[in-house]
Amino acid sequence: MERVQSKNLFNFPLKGLAEGEVAEIDAQIMAKHSSGPPAEIKRKITEFSLKDDEASRNQLLTMIRANNAGRAIMLRSVPPFQEAAKNIQATEFKVPTSHDGNFDVLVEVYTPKTLVGRSDNAAFIFAHGGGCVSGDARESKPYLDWMALSADMVAFNVDYRLAPEAKCPTNVRDFYEAIKYICQNAEKLGIDPKKICIAGQSGGGYVVAGACVMLAQNDESHLIKLAMPAIPMVDDYAFSDPGAMTLEERDSHTVMRQVWRMIAADIDQQADDPLLYPGKASDEIMAKFPPTVLVVGEFDMFITSTARLARRLRRAGRLLEFVVFPGVTHHVCIWPAFRTGEMFDGTIKKIIQEYLHK
Repeated sequence: MERVQSKNLFNFPLKGLAEGEVAEIDAQIMAKHSSGPPAEIKRKITEFSLKDDEASRNQLLTMIRANNAGRAIMLRSVPPFQEAAKNIQATEFKVPTSHDGNFDVLVEVYTPKTLVGRSDNAAFIFAHGGGCVSGDARESKPYLDWMALSADMVAFNVDYRLAPEAKCPTNVRDFYEAIKYICQNAEKLGIDPKKICIAGQSGGGYVVAGACVMLAQNDESHLIKLAMPAIPMVDDYAFSDPGAMTLEERDSHTVMRQVWRMIAADIDQQADDPLLYPGKASDEIMAKFPPTVLVVGEFDMFITSTARLARRLRRAGRLLEFVVFPGVTHHVCIWPAFRTGEMFDGTIKKIIQEYLHK
């Protein structure tokens, strides 16, 4: 494939500390999680992540899902997101699949009212976060309403199946089938087939990267104009020596080890499977990825994994941009005040404008 051409749009100076708005948001998050139910959930997540047995893993899953549900409630109360919802037409459809039993994958569609009836809209196909073990599509609706409206595109929110109830690669295949359905029905859905973006955050970033692997394996990457995995889980770095990790990686590695065990059907047999760990895809597969923008925070718990993937995609000629937000942790990156701020919101909109709309 022809090498992609980066416009080199971003070069945030990294100073090794959080400043200004980022520091304020970080302090807000620390305060919110220092007492009451959030602090207790955090304590239990740490406790159960240190025990390697099925009962503790189930308890950990319960805590992760409780934590994610609390974040979803918070998203629904953000004024800019609430205002955006008033200008969105919400519909849905289901994609029939048979790769893990007969299952219809729900896809919610958020169309700005100004774009209703048009046939040339850009598509933003999204995989929600939650480590692939928690959350659902509806929880991301407030943010996607905002994104669809502010970036002039139609958002398709894919409700892929979660682990441990559904094991890898079911999650990736669900998302892949939704992509194929949207591409094949672009005219009916009012989508310009040459303006399709796939994106996701955290666990959803992993699902997107895994879908990129499938598209590359099937020589279908031409269907996608832009792939944008943000703060993504992409490999088994959590199983390496914590002594060489950053502070944030070290603090989260025991939880991530358990999360990967929940996702995998057989973590030992799948150790080299790029549908479990997209960052381990071969050079040949990387060279067939869709044009990709990677987004991560300087202090994100996936910074090393994301940086390694960025270097490999750059070498393979498939990296458009590698965006690193200075001083930003994983939690700051998903916090509403940061999402609606200029650093994140301005960056994402510029990516969409320059690499999807043009």
